[in-house]
Amino acid sequence: MDQEYERRLLRQINHQNLPTEARPGKGVRPLCSPVSVKSGDRFIPTRAGSNWSINFHYANENCRSPTHNHKAKDASSDSSKDAVAYAALLRNELLGAGIDAVPDPHTDDRRHAALAPDSHSLFRYAVHTKRVPSDSDNEVSPYSLSPLSNKSHKLLRSPRKPARKISKIPFKVLDAPELQDDFYLNLVDWSAGNLLSVGLGACVYLWSACTSQVTRLCDLSVDGDSVTSVCWNERGSLVAVGTHKGYVQIWDAAGGRKLTSLEGHSARVGALAWNGEQLSSGSRDRVILQRDIRTPPSAERRLQGHRQEVCGLKWSPDHQHLASGGNDNKVSTHGYSQNQILVWKYPSLTQVAKLTGHSYRVLYLAVSPDGEAIVTGAGDETLRFWNVFSKTRCTKESKSVLNLFTRIR
Repeated sequence: MDQEYERRLLRQINHQNLPTEARPGKGVRPLCSPVSVKSGDRFIPTRAGSNWSINFHYANENCRSPTHNHKAKDASSDSSKDAVAYAALLRNELLGAGIDAVPDPHTDDRRHAALAPDSHSLFRYAVHTKRVPSDSDNEVSPYSLSPLSNKSHKLLRSPRKPARKISKIPFKVLDAPELQDDFYLNLVDWSAGNLLSVGLGACVYLWSACTSQVTRLCDLSVDGDSVTSVCWNERGSLVAVGTHKGYVQIWDAAGGRKLTSLEGHSARVGALAWNGEQLSSGSRDRVILQRDIRTPPSAERRLQGHRQEVCGLKWSPDHQHLASGGNDNKVSTHGYSQNQILVWKYPSLTQVAKLTGHSYRVLYLAVSPDGEAIVTGAGDETLRFWNVFSKTRCTKESKSVLNLFTRIR
């Protein structure tokens, strides 16, 4: 082929591919021709670095308004996963990338960025000098009914984790009159027997999550006292009740009778924590008492380290360490600017959901024994139940445009 003809042909192709405002006019030198590979008498441009579906997708997204993009992001989570899977499929078949699992666009940003090239380079010309090593998994069997490689088949068969959906509204709301708006108290706890204990004023009430029946466990108004903390033991048979006068009472939930009353604190007891048969109590007197309910009340261990009121106690899962929090800002604290409950994903520490509904700051939280629901209490004198950690999976088959077998008739 004549070289002058080849140059004029390439110049005409470049002129047609350019936008109108970028086309060279008179006196303007045309842009350089794309890098190409000569094969015989033909010049073939190398587009190995181009990903047409992803580039066109991002080019269309750039034309939309920010408000439209925000709404589309919430409504197209499944389509975005399909786009990432489609991009991985193209890279397998065209570039031999050997991807056998669909990356999660929300948790694996680095792999997602590798699959989605820069949106500004829609047409990318580059010489692909790196050769992909031969892999038997990428080879197509001559007896296969599909033209896709083994890696691509494995990618399509990889399990798709369903999108996690958390309801933003509580499934139950209970009135809790006289639920104190006090940050230093712990007035709500959920037992292993699915009973919720709530301290309201001078009384402790038990609410059954199975029957929705409410019973009054104790009334401290006879002694001129009030409830400042409640805590179930691990078996869900005993309830420890901390009082404003500094007492710790042990109650039998099934029989509705008081077993013992422990002294030792000189101020209100706002925090309790069980560890087997041992009970830890924290008070405004800045002291933590460790006692075994099987031994005489005089046998106690005093832990002194806080300079202000102790307002939080929690034993570690292995029952070896006790964590304590106080008003002196020593273990942790959280704000209450929007009266919200935040759900975080571990270990990425990304926010999963924000639950709003309380009109006052959220002070009390307990988890159901099955680990699926939580209950929160606030100064608005309400208890709200949220289904946050649902373990039920959707049995409906997820439909994807990449599933080749659903389109066979």
